[in-house]
Amino acid sequence: MLLQHDPFRELDRLTQQVFGTVARPTGMPLDAWREGDDFFVELDLPGIDPGRLDIDVERNVLTIKAERLSRMPDAANMVAAERPWGVFSRQLILGDALDTERVDADYTAGVLRLRIPVAEQAKPRKITITSSDADTPRTETASIQA
Repeated sequence: MLLQHDPFRELDRLTQQVFGTVARPTGMPLDAWREGDDFFVELDLPGIDPGRLDIDVERNVLTIKAERLSRMPDAANMVAAERPWGVFSRQLILGDALDTERVDADYTAGVLRLRIPVAEQAKPRKITITSSDADTPRTETASIQA
């Protein structure tokens, strides 16, 4: 049987909810990577109703807000409470190399996946070099990777 009230355990639980642990950080753990011309971010948000997710972009700051409601009835006698609930928020500062006008979001199986394309001006491109030497009557063109 579980001990119903241990003040030290409650303090430990509260500290872990506020500051997190190495194994279970507070908020929204994420993975981020670049693949080709896209940048991906995946956040674990289990048990969140898709209607309670909100994603905003302002300038180069992406803000993700999620709310997990407690499913515990008010009259229930709490035995264990280890799953955090409430409002969670995370901000990501995106570089100028990403196109924040075309962010795609998908929420499947408790994972929010964002795809942010690399901006056209940040993609590698070829630069054409022309030469009009006085000794050479024709123009030569060479290209290099920028």
